[in-house]
Amino acid sequence: MAGADGDDSLYPIAVLIDELRNEDVQLRLNSIKKLSTIALALGVERTRTELLPFLTDTIYDEDEVLLALAEQLGNFTMLVGGPEYVHCLLPPLESLATVEETVVRDKAVESLRKISQEHSPVDLEVHFEPLVKRLASGDWFTSRTSACGLFSVCYPRVSSTVKAEIRQHFRTLCSDDTPMVRRAAASKLGEFAKVLELDYVKSDIISLFTALASDEQDSVRLLAVEACVSIATLLPQEDLETLVMPTLRQAAEDKSWRVRYMVADKFSELQKAVGPEITKNDLVPAFQNLLKDCEAEVRAAAANKVKEFCENLPEDNREQIIMTHILPCVKCPEVRLNIISNLDCVNEVIGIRQLSQSLLPAIVELAEDAKWRVRLAIIEYMPLLAGQLGVEFFDEKLNTLCMAWLIDHVYAIREAATCNLMKLVEKFGAEWAQNTIVPKVLGMANDPNYLHRMTTLFCINVIVHCCGYPYREITTKQMLPVVLKMSNDQVANVRFNVAKSLQKIGPVLDSNALQTEVKPVLEKLASDTDMDVKYFAQEAISVLALA
Repeated sequence: MAGADGDDSLYPIAVLIDELRNEDVQLRLNSIKKLSTIALALGVERTRTELLPFLTDTIYDEDEVLLALAEQLGNFTMLVGGPEYVHCLLPPLESLATVEETVVRDKAVESLRKISQEHSPVDLEVHFEPLVKRLASGDWFTSRTSACGLFSVCYPRVSSTVKAEIRQHFRTLCSDDTPMVRRAAASKLGEFAKVLELDYVKSDIISLFTALASDEQDSVRLLAVEACVSIATLLPQEDLETLVMPTLRQAAEDKSWRVRYMVADKFSELQKAVGPEITKNDLVPAFQNLLKDCEAEVRAAAANKVKEFCENLPEDNREQIIMTHILPCVKCPEVRLNIISNLDCVNEVIGIRQLSQSLLPAIVELAEDAKWRVRLAIIEYMPLLAGQLGVEFFDEKLNTLCMAWLIDHVYAIREAATCNLMKLVEKFGAEWAQNTIVPKVLGMANDPNYLHRMTTLFCINVIVHCCGYPYREITTKQMLPVVLKMSNDQVANVRFNVAKSLQKIGPVLDSNALQTEVKPVLEKLASDTDMDVKYFAQEAISVLALA
């Protein structure tokens, strides 16, 4: 490829060589990204005879350049003359599939998988399958890991003799000395199983699955769990119990939490794959254990599957399984919160009366949890609970909790509780607010703790906002006198919040109340000794046009 003098058609390749040899990585990268343009300029024959050998020889570059090259080559079929010559792309991609950097190898494998589809069955056996064998028996683990991703794409289109060789290579890699290779094989086990004939799934894949699921490395075992879903969908129901379930039971009780986490994460898929009978006998007890696992991550992963798991249970005994097996396990905050967050779905499955009986103790306990974030999460679900349980049940069982949150020692809880109050008033209506909420809120105005007195003002703001004009009388006769009285509070923070509340209440009041009751109080606050009180009082006077 040297000696470009006087031949204009070689000019692009000369530039490419210069740029590929340039010290600047960005120039080399740009050059690789322009490969298709250069290949077009050279034509298919010279791309095959000059460009590809040159690229194969220069694979020693920075990872980002190699990554770009691996990607480009996957789209090069037409540039080398179409499917008939696609095998010319194999040498550079084979080299890229053996480099140390994982992302480059993965991209090379992705491109090899792509172009394998463009090989004819004959070319696949003559060119592609030998490449897979070379990678599978390479000295470096990098080439052997890459081989794992290529078995399934060539297996369906080769002769039975070659198929037997491929199965043997895959078996060998599943027991490779290097954990990274076994991990790669485990990650492709399900995919490989899908292209195998059923007899070989039973004779070969099951034994490999069992071995990988008992591997000394938990990173290998957890990938075997992932393969379990694919394998279970391929086998007839009668074979599942003997061939798959012993290994799955073992994984659900694995000593490594990562493996148990993977079982929990894949639980809905496993449930669908094994069917209702095995779910009832085997998966229900396993799911119970995962919900009660000693590791929070595992419990959380199982909690995320509660809704799907319940929905997929057979209808004839769904309610009984949930009531006797699932809900009693709901002891951990993250599991309970997950059930509560999916309450509308779970409610459809088992009915609200039983749900309220079994969940109420959990809700009460969460509402008083020592961790404020748990209390915060349950507050956020309260409007949903209210909607599902109805006003009578809510008033009887949950109203007290909602009021208790208003005087919580954590500001974020008090703030969320005020917001929750607004949503409840929107759900249950102004009349409910007048009878149930307003008296309790106004009672807090005399609380010795000034933070609680301020919460009274915040609550009044949201109740007025929700009830508005139709319930002007509640505001004027019940809430306004309390706000005006609080303008004499000893604490400046309370006084300036009185000014802010009057600004919000003002638009609902009639002009008489504004002039005779609100205006004098705001004028008094406007000459307060505290700067903030003055500022907010003057702002309220201005907004309400009382000057």
